[in-house]
Amino acid sequence: MKIKKKSLCAACLLALCGAAPLSWAQLPAGDVFIVQQAPGVPTVSLGGTVVAYKEVTLSAQVPGRVTFIAGREGDHFEESNLLVTLGDEELLAQRRALMAQLASADAQLRNADVQYGREMESPQSRTAPGGMGLPNLFDQMFTRPAESFMGDRDRGAERSADVFAAGIQVQSARNTLLQLQAEVQALDAKLRDARSIAPFGGVIVKKRVEVGDTVQPGQPLLTFADVDYLQVEVDIPARLRAGLKEGQMVQAELDPAGQRVPARIAHIFPMADRERHTVKIKFDLPQGVSEPGMYARVLVPDESAATGVIPIIPTAAVRYNGSLPGVYVLSDSGEPTLRLIRVGEAVSASMVTVLSGLKVGERVLTNPGPNVSAEWAKDMGTLR
Repeated sequence: MKIKKKSLCAACLLALCGAAPLSWAQLPAGDVFIVQQAPGVPTVSLGGTVVAYKEVTLSAQVPGRVTFIAGREGDHFEESNLLVTLGDEELLAQRRALMAQLASADAQLRNADVQYGREMESPQSRTAPGGMGLPNLFDQMFTRPAESFMGDRDRGAERSADVFAAGIQVQSARNTLLQLQAEVQALDAKLRDARSIAPFGGVIVKKRVEVGDTVQPGQPLLTFADVDYLQVEVDIPARLRAGLKEGQMVQAELDPAGQRVPARIAHIFPMADRERHTVKIKFDLPQGVSEPGMYARVLVPDESAATGVIPIIPTAAVRYNGSLPGVYVLSDSGEPTLRLIRVGEAVSASMVTVLSGLKVGERVLTNPGPNVSAEWAKDMGTLR
C-alpha cells in the first residue's frame, strides 16, 4: 500500500518554485519544510563544569587533633572567621619553655654589657693581683714597672685582648637572644597554623574531617568557596581560540532544565594542553542561575566554518529511533525516506541546526504521523 502524498500549501509551492523561502512562523504543522540555511556564524556546543569563582582547600599545617569546626556544608562565613581549630597544648608548652630561655638570654646579654663597660672603665682590673696594703703597693711600685722595663709584659696588648673578649661575650649573648626570638616566631607561626581562618567570604563546600579526628600535616580539612559568583570552565579545541577574546559574550545552556543564559569570557589561559590540544577558558555566569559542580554547555562561535552552510530544520521534524536522530526526506517523486542526521544546536524554541545528513534545499516532513514510514522499511515488511 502506497502512502498518499500530502498536498502542499501555497506558500510551500512558491518556495519549491524558487520564490522566497518559507517563513518559520508560516509553517503549518504536519506539512513539508524546505531545509534552510542557519543565520549568523555557526556555533559549536562544548561541555563544561560550573565552578566557584574562588575555591580553596584548607589543609593541616601541624599535627594535632581537631577540636573545633565552625559549621557544616552550606554554612556561610565572612572573611577572617574561624573555621577549624587543632589542639595546641603541646605547642603552648614549648612556647613557655622558649620564653624562659629567652629571659635567661636577655639576662646574659645585660651582664655581658656590664662586664664590657667595666673593662672599658678599669682595663687592668682582671690582671691585678688584688689585695690591700703592702703586697698591692709592692706590686704597683716594683713588679709591674720591672716587667714593663724588661719587656716581659705588654699591657697595651693585654688591654686590647681583654676589651675584645668582653665584646665577644656581648655579641655571643646577643646572638643567643636573636636565635631564641626566631624560635619563638616560628612557634607562633605553628600556633597560627593550628587555626584555619576564612580567606574570603564564602561557604563550606565539603567537610573532610570531624571533631576528634587526628590529622597530619598536609591532610585536607575542608573545602571553602565563594559561590556568589560562578563560572563555567571549558576546554575548547585550539582551532576555536582565534575567534574568542576576554569580555566577549556568548550563550550558555545549564542543566537540568536547559536554561539559556548569557556568559562572558572572563579568562583565557595562556597555554594550550600539549596532549589534548585544548585551551582552558572560564566564562562568567549571572548570579543565582546554577550551582557549583553542575554540567553546562557553552555555544562558542566557529569562525573557521563561517563560510560554510549549516542547515536548519524544525525541531518537530526530528524523530528518534532509539538514540539515533533522523528525519523523513521527500524524494523527487514525493516518497518519504528516513535519513539519519547529526543534530546541532537549537536556534530557537522550534528550530535546530543539522551538522550532517542534510543539505540546504531538501524537503523534510514536519510532524510526520505514525503511519509515515520510509520505503525501505515498507519493503522490509513485505519481505517478511
